[in-house]
Amino acid sequence: MAKVIVETERLRLREWDDEDEFRFYEVMNTPVVMRWLGGLQSAEEWSAGYQRVRGYQRDFGFTFWIVERRSDDAILGFCGLKRVNAPGAEFLGDVEIGWRLREDAWGQGYAKEAAIASLDLAFDRLGAPHVVAVTAVQNAPSQGLMRRLGMERREDLDFIDERFPEDSEVNPQIVFVVKAEDWPAARQAALS
Repeated sequence: MAKVIVETERLRLREWDDEDEFRFYEVMNTPVVMRWLGGLQSAEEWSAGYQRVRGYQRDFGFTFWIVERRSDDAILGFCGLKRVNAPGAEFLGDVEIGWRLREDAWGQGYAKEAAIASLDLAFDRLGAPHVVAVTAVQNAPSQGLMRRLGMERREDLDFIDERFPEDSEVNPQIVFVVKAEDWPAARQAALS
């Protein structure tokens, strides 16, 4: 049984287990979900990604955790924290929040619920001075959630993710930030 990191009203954020690699790939590797993440992944590409997220937990004590719905244990996606490692970013090593939910889980507040729990962990347990979020310039839904979480756009930190062609719809990557001292008020606003 994978270790549960935190539970919210409707969700469970937990570490990955061996069975998650292919279950996650099956529900998440769709054109709609992967649009802003570089497109569909081969099984080999996802396997390498799976090893990375497990490695973040091992090396840093946090990762993009599995998000399960508590009512039926369904995997909805992931949400959590990692260290910025995108080639081209000038703020490598900062704590980054990220999420990826399957399409039928969109628009139900799950991403916001999981993100609030993740930001609580970043500031309360990890003592992060700030947390960044990164997305494609055209990914309006993710930007909307970043704003609802009280994150502020930082154009001076925008970058080209060198893993993808500069002219792909993944680039440029834009950056939002929330500081630890601003999180209590931002959290309250996000909950209202």
